[in-house]
Amino acid sequence: MAIDDSSSSSFFAPWPDRLRHSAIILLAAGLALCALVLLADLSLARAVAVFICIAAAALVPWRLHDAVNSREDVRAVRPVEAPAVSAVVAGMPDPAVLLDRAGRVIHLNAAAAQLAPALRKNELAQFALRSPEIITALREAIATSEPRRATYLDQVPVDRWMELIVTPVPVPTLFGGTEKCMLLTFHDQTPLRRVEEMRADFVANASHELRTPLAALSGFIDTLQGPAKEDAKARERFLSIMHTQATRMARLIDDLLSLSRVELSAHVRPDACVDIVPIIRQVADGLEPLAKERQVAIEIDLPEAPVTLAGDREELLRLFENLIENALKYGASGGRVIVSLTEATSSEGAPEVRVKVRDFGPGIAPEHLPRLTERFYRVDVGDSRAQGGTGLGLSLVKHILNRHRGRLLIESVPKNGATFTACFPQTKPVTSA
Repeated sequence: MAIDDSSSSSFFAPWPDRLRHSAIILLAAGLALCALVLLADLSLARAVAVFICIAAAALVPWRLHDAVNSREDVRAVRPVEAPAVSAVVAGMPDPAVLLDRAGRVIHLNAAAAQLAPALRKNELAQFALRSPEIITALREAIATSEPRRATYLDQVPVDRWMELIVTPVPVPTLFGGTEKCMLLTFHDQTPLRRVEEMRADFVANASHELRTPLAALSGFIDTLQGPAKEDAKARERFLSIMHTQATRMARLIDDLLSLSRVELSAHVRPDACVDIVPIIRQVADGLEPLAKERQVAIEIDLPEAPVTLAGDREELLRLFENLIENALKYGASGGRVIVSLTEATSSEGAPEVRVKVRDFGPGIAPEHLPRLTERFYRVDVGDSRAQGGTGLGLSLVKHILNRHRGRLLIESVPKNGATFTACFPQTKPVTSA
């Protein structure tokens, strides 16, 4: 009995709405028919019959129209396009894209949009993901309906190693079947790769560069334990040299570790907001004793107003320290070093901040300029080691600038000094320090 009541109530439920929508039509028809009956132009029976026909024409189409609309609304929303599926894809921590069997994008999350900005809904993913490894894995997964994995190198804007997993996902349809979709998830393998490279590079570089000071230390120790055992003057001189070599080894290891840390996070751009004016002043003040020792004057030309950019404070300290210290060491003969900050426009028309460090020393020959940022590359090996250099300073500067999406400009004329310019893009930082 309850079933009959519910079915009858569902059948009669739309009628009050239909009567309300058709009230004007029925009222006008009733008045017109009444007037015809009163004027004796129409009999009462015929008027009633005509009114019934008009009422049926006014009410029945509303019911049919609602039924057609409800069926069209149900068909328009595919289960795979439901908000619940979109919410699941959006909530995935890794970049994720859901494709239909033809390879068109159905859903994608914010991480995927950031990884591949060319991805668009209802467009083929192959046009946005142009890596051959991705296209091959996607085609094989679509053809075989089996999961596929692919590893590829994304070189823009910095090198990133990514692993793609293509997983076929059967989604139920309205009519009891299944729709074959493809879920693409991307996993960043860059930290693991960089750790492996860091270990290999550290072993290779350390074994190469530490060999000479270790050999010197070993030789001096043997001498002090043997022929110079009772020679106070020789012992004093050898201990001084050993201290210098030990300091050089400690600085070399420190530079290698710093370089490895920067390379490890090169794919992650800093987003903290820092003011570089006090950073440069802090570095210049810290290097004042070295400047006095070398009899070099540091001239600072910085704006009074803050100059902020997205960066890592500790890395920027290391960058400016390397540039100014190099100028004090290798350009000391010029007697002064100028550190200035200007705002300019890059060749692409983007605004940028430029920090210039200029010395007036002997300068650098043109053939050496392209290789200055290579690891352990020295223009004058003897002079570099005498100055306590490790050959890693400018390489560290280059990697820090790469992480900050900047660039290093080197200008030099022999016997007229050298200018090193660190260029940083003026981008709006995401968070503040």
